[in-house]
Amino acid sequence: MMNSETSPLFFPDTGTLDVTVLVFSGASLLCVASTIDPMRAANRVSGGTLFKWRIVSLDGKPAITTCGLPIAVSGSFDTSKKADMLLVVGGFGTSDIARTTFTANLRRAAHNYRMIGGIEAGSWLLGRAGLLSGRKATTHWEDMEEFTAEFPDTEVRPDRYVIDGPVFTSGGASPTFDLMLHLIRSRVGMSVALDVASVFIYDEAHASSDAQPLVSLGRLDDVHPKLAGAIRLMEGHIDAPLTIGAIAKRCGLSARSLEKIFSKAVGEGPGRYYLRLRLKVARRLITDTRSPLADIAARTGFSSAAAFTRTFRHFEGRPPSALRSAHR
Repeated sequence: MMNSETSPLFFPDTGTLDVTVLVFSGASLLCVASTIDPMRAANRVSGGTLFKWRIVSLDGKPAITTCGLPIAVSGSFDTSKKADMLLVVGGFGTSDIARTTFTANLRRAAHNYRMIGGIEAGSWLLGRAGLLSGRKATTHWEDMEEFTAEFPDTEVRPDRYVIDGPVFTSGGASPTFDLMLHLIRSRVGMSVALDVASVFIYDEAHASSDAQPLVSLGRLDDVHPKLAGAIRLMEGHIDAPLTIGAIAKRCGLSARSLEKIFSKAVGEGPGRYYLRLRLKVARRLITDTRSPLADIAARTGFSSAAAFTRTFRHFEGRPPSALRSAHR
């Protein structure tokens, strides 16, 4: 792979881009679609062959997505085969695959591609192969903290996607769609990119540096312009929760007005919503990490492990230790 700080394929070029898409079982169907369908649509709207792609799996068998639908592949991943770009689409279980000898094979195969991209958990594979060392990268927001700890020599960003020289990473399905639109726009112009977005009636394109949210707000701004701001404040203060009064003040509202907005738009008050948001983060940490429960309690803003356990049991119907045991 090119040892260059530029991004070699994100420049004007109407030639056909040859892409290998390596899909792992456990990937999201939406991530796979967000990777491939923009290329298909670009070919359609342009009337040419801007992209050609080959879908492969590690063993040549169909990759089973999280919803149970298989992805047909044309064969197994061949480390000697060359192409312009390799897209690695990962999901649940990919971090375990990253501990196998595959990462050594990926590192050896890297010189066969001008660019390599890690989609969602595919970033773990790139990281374990040493391809993110000294570079900027991202991954899905749920894994951000563990990813940062795993790869201390990588500058991990909460961005939707990150392009750093010949390597890029994306945080999930929607950011991947944004990334592919950016690729299309960079290579063949805004007109084709807009036509591709129109094929999918996609009018919410984001910049790469837009942060990944814990809560995807959709069009809540249309419900009340202050609601999104309040939720974003809650997201940013999970470990040290703000009071509802403080949130209201920062949003230019009274606490009573904020209560009314939440009750009307969300169906519950801001305090209960905030607590459920913190418990959502805690639940993910319980099932997806090995962090001690006391640490999870602190990271989600509880004064003690006992207070965390009581609250969690009240909302979930079982203590956090039981949830962790069920996911071992």
